[in-house]
Amino acid sequence: MEQLVSMGFSSDLAAEALTATGGDSIQKATDWILSHRSSPQTTTATSQPKLDRFLRPNSKTLTPAVNDDYGKRPNAKTLIPFVGDDSNKRPKLSSSSSHRQQHQPLSERMRPRILDDVVGQDHLLSPASLLRSAVESNRLPSIVFWGPPGTGKTSIAKSLINSSKDPSLYRFVSLSAVTSGVKDVRDAVESAKRLNLEGKKRTVLFMDEVHRFNKSQQDSFLPVIEDGSILFIGATTENPSFHLITPLLSRCRVLTLNPLKPNHVETLLRRAVDDCERGLSNSVEVDDSVIEFLANNCDGDARVALNALEISATMATARAGSGAVMSVDDAKEALQCKHLAYDKAGEQHYNLISALHKSMRGGDANAAIYWLARMLEAGEEPLYIARRLIRFASEDIGLADPSALTQAVACYQASHFLGMPECNVILAQCTAYLALAPKSIAVYRAIGAAQKVVKDSVGQNEGVPLHLRNAPTKLMKELGYGKEYIYPPNDPSSAVAQTYLPPSLLHYKFLEWPQDASDDLHDQEHRL
Repeated sequence: MEQLVSMGFSSDLAAEALTATGGDSIQKATDWILSHRSSPQTTTATSQPKLDRFLRPNSKTLTPAVNDDYGKRPNAKTLIPFVGDDSNKRPKLSSSSSHRQQHQPLSERMRPRILDDVVGQDHLLSPASLLRSAVESNRLPSIVFWGPPGTGKTSIAKSLINSSKDPSLYRFVSLSAVTSGVKDVRDAVESAKRLNLEGKKRTVLFMDEVHRFNKSQQDSFLPVIEDGSILFIGATTENPSFHLITPLLSRCRVLTLNPLKPNHVETLLRRAVDDCERGLSNSVEVDDSVIEFLANNCDGDARVALNALEISATMATARAGSGAVMSVDDAKEALQCKHLAYDKAGEQHYNLISALHKSMRGGDANAAIYWLARMLEAGEEPLYIARRLIRFASEDIGLADPSALTQAVACYQASHFLGMPECNVILAQCTAYLALAPKSIAVYRAIGAAQKVVKDSVGQNEGVPLHLRNAPTKLMKELGYGKEYIYPPNDPSSAVAQTYLPPSLLHYKFLEWPQDASDDLHDQEHRL
């Protein structure tokens, strides 16, 4: 929109043009303005320069001129090229794909324009869904889209406006938390308030990667969402519960997007192959095996699949020229390696370590090694995994196999000595050992119960009984410290009757050992 405004069009007119043309081409928006907002004084085609004139590479100089047609602003200045004797010649229009589109990635060119074009999110776009009802009634709520990359968060946000009964009622402003700040939000809000007062349009503020805003920056959305100055749509790949403030979540509906299934990605890839205007060039033939390979190896990320398809086409053309046939080898080279969804500090990190821990607890060494491999291939720090194995050795195995702790500590030390990739086998060996070892959580339950008693001040946390106290001085001995203490090695039979808990806690039993196996299993299932 900024480019249209810089050409002299009003912001309202620019927004209306982008909405009407889908928002993916400055040229189309300019043509729409010139065809729908022409002045009676304009009688010739040559007086209506299109975008190509503004961008003509052979333009020598640009001279300002005044044209009252642009956005109905009497004194708006626009730039018209001056090219000598040829200045009155109408320039040739570009092909169906604009100059700007030609340089966009395939994933951007193929972005769905309306909700019916979106695939793979049927739980959000069914006929009776919230979004469909909102579009039908022209009453959009504030929304936060949460899902993995390449699943359609931005596409759905833009398609909501284009699919509404009257797109002209809305002004879509797109910002990214990566490149924008509070000032950009304030500017958008001020513009929205002016439009609201004039009764023209409602502003939809789309904030991509909203989780990158800190708490104070997220606070800036609260009052304007509350008073209805804007309709807020946020997109995030991170769990909103961890990365978005509670007041913002209370003002928005959180809608979760799922990773795309292979058949959904295949639909998008075939659409890109068949679309002559926005898709791949017809000079490349795409084998079905290529589409199947990309659909199965992008981990549900349509952006990865589409961009890999475009790179594969480029490689095939460079190798064999026009009419080249794209092969699976091209796709493999374009994709380079398996795309793994993982974040070392986010939800996927904790999901995978949880899967590893629970697989070992359940005695499934096969699954445990798989989850270990997932973490290692995604770049997880091996010493972090080794520390978790040490914890598991005491928490879930404990007294059932005390040597498990020794194994886990040795695993950590060996992993520290070797590092990746050599320590992968060491981690796998320890993981398998812990998964197959007998399990006991008696110690885990015992320390938990004892800590609860201390925190709850059961027995008033009374002092240590006198016979258990140390008596290094004469005074302490005179006060009764250590009196009547029985030294077990000297008198084992008498020491059996000696108590070691405070008097008020003598009836408590924290460690149940040996334990009832069925009771231990029931407790483990409860923790799962």
